[in-house]
Amino acid sequence: MKLEEYAPGEIEKRSFAIIEEELGRELDPVQKPIIKRVIHTTADFSYADTLFFSEGAVEEGLNALRSGVSIVTDTNMGKAGINKKKLGQLGGSVHCFMADEDVAEKASRLGITRAAVSMEKAAEMQEDFIFAIGNAPTALIRLYELIKEGRIHPRLIIGVPVGFVNVAEAKELILTAGVPVIVARGRKGGSNVAAAICNALLYQL
Repeated sequence: MKLEEYAPGEIEKRSFAIIEEELGRELDPVQKPIIKRVIHTTADFSYADTLFFSEGAVEEGLNALRSGVSIVTDTNMGKAGINKKKLGQLGGSVHCFMADEDVAEKASRLGITRAAVSMEKAAEMQEDFIFAIGNAPTALIRLYELIKEGRIHPRLIIGVPVGFVNVAEAKELILTAGVPVIVARGRKGGSNVAAAICNALLYQL
């Protein structure tokens, strides 16, 4: 076996070239940078078929980031993976409330998940965030409820939680919320996928 040799700066470029070769088909040019970065992050080509983009979702995400909108995630792993330097240059920041004491206390008192309470905390801030949900379907469900209650107005929801219980169902629910969405339909996803989608948007600006 002969290993390929590349300079550090060339490895990612070669990876994207391999993805382009193995995809074997053309993608929507607006969606393509996001799909390719998710495949790069996961080595899973099925995302070319399962990533769903509502009409104008990518454009709305880019416009929101340009105007300094911040991102709310449901995991600190997702927060860690987002390019905060690039986001900060645009005037935005990343929030994750999952470890906040007030969130933990309220979740325990009400018998609900911290992810759901985190979405309520975001609503109380009265900002039009981008939401990047990679772990908790309960976050998507509570977002849907908050939208229908008129308490929150997301600029974009990235709905890519991974798992088995209510995961696919929560993703299908958020498709009906009437806001721009990028969703990984089915069970697959994760905080790394949520961060990859955020970065794919950021790197276009």
